[in-house]
Amino acid sequence: MSVIKTEGLTYVYGEGTPFCKTAVDNVDLEIEEGEFVGVIGHTGSGKSTLIQHFNGLLKPTSGKVYIDGEELWKDKSRLRDIRFKVGLVFQYPEYQLFEETVYKDIAFGPKNMGLSDEDTDKRIREAARMVGLKEEIFEKSPFELSGGQKRRVAIAGVMAMEPKVLILDEPASGLDPKGRDAILAQIREYHQEKKNTVMLVSHSMEDIAKHTTKILVMNKAKVFCYDTPVNVFHRAEELQQMGLSVPQITRVFNRLKAAGVPVNDDVYTVKYAKDLILSMLGKDNKKVER
Repeated sequence: MSVIKTEGLTYVYGEGTPFCKTAVDNVDLEIEEGEFVGVIGHTGSGKSTLIQHFNGLLKPTSGKVYIDGEELWKDKSRLRDIRFKVGLVFQYPEYQLFEETVYKDIAFGPKNMGLSDEDTDKRIREAARMVGLKEEIFEKSPFELSGGQKRRVAIAGVMAMEPKVLILDEPASGLDPKGRDAILAQIREYHQEKKNTVMLVSHSMEDIAKHTTKILVMNKAKVFCYDTPVNVFHRAEELQQMGLSVPQITRVFNRLKAAGVPVNDDVYTVKYAKDLILSMLGKDNKKVER
């Protein structure tokens, strides 16, 4: 069953003015429950506008959005409850921290849902565990924390609401390589444990290739494709023509193939490349898996 579905979704900024611009143009899309979806596209492709429709931050100019089978804007009295099913973490979410303590900041979402103190406490501790925060910092001010810890607090605040869909817009942006890998690994573990839907917006093709099960490519306000990573990165030339890159390892193998080396042209992760090379060299008899 699709947890997110759009029919003819269109959004126009400044409609009726000389400055109007179509940011999302007649998008039909179905995202199945449990997928880890990477969202890519050049600046201005419409990806950020699209994801803001999934929890009602933007109302379509035309078309429909369905969340878990329910039309988002059909009944305004249901809008608040449906919104709780989709958690959206903006880029640099630590700038949205405002409470006196880490505990209160993570509690903000669950409290707004009307949960009891006991249920809220359980969710806070569970979300903190998932993002690698120790309970000993609960009574600290979030503004005393490092940049990476602040990012984790902000993400935990959305996770604590237990949305059916978690959407993260460049969650590793601005972090050092170690912090970046840690955040993304925790998000992947969250997905594996909760089995819910995660959408990751990123400019890093390596991150998208490593973590996702499906990739949504936006181009000029439309969906260019929505497919598995191997099928998407197999279209490397088309992606590059629209200003997008592909994983570095994919470019390496494409050049090897162009030079006449008999290698696969569907390589997009370093692990798969390593296993494939070892297999070709006869040093690993195990079946090569992605």
